[in-house]
Amino acid sequence: MRRIIVIGVLAVVVLLLIAQFGPSLVRGETARLASPIFGGTIADGYRDWTMIAVAHEEGLDELRGVLGNDVAVKAYQQGTLPFPDGTVLVKLAWKHVPVAGLDGAFVTGPATTVQVMVKDAKKYAGGWGFGRFHRRHAGR
Repeated sequence: MRRIIVIGVLAVVVLLLIAQFGPSLVRGETARLASPIFGGTIADGYRDWTMIAVAHEEGLDELRGVLGNDVAVKAYQQGTLPFPDGTVLVKLAWKHVPVAGLDGAFVTGPATTVQVMVKDAKKYAGGWGFGRFHRRHAGR
């Protein structure tokens, strides 16, 4: 029974993600923003990438999803460590909003951040470049 509830909640979350971010894709809002701290950019088309992981960040009361490009997905599937150059991971975060009357059920609230990790050993010290984009850009 618990498995059915979890699957149902995940389905609701996916539908809400589509509802929240689908319109911006249709409008073509894929401007490459540069992170003011780290200089990383948001890759075009990243919302079409494969979902790698989801989490509930209790300390910040956020729901998070990690998307990966083809290089990242292949590395995960093959257990390749360290990740090869060209790996890009994007973490999307939203506020966690409980559903009234349904104990344990929740939906995504407002977007809070988009975080980007890019593996390029020649460009970045330590091999990874980072970007962090706050609420005003998180819905893109």
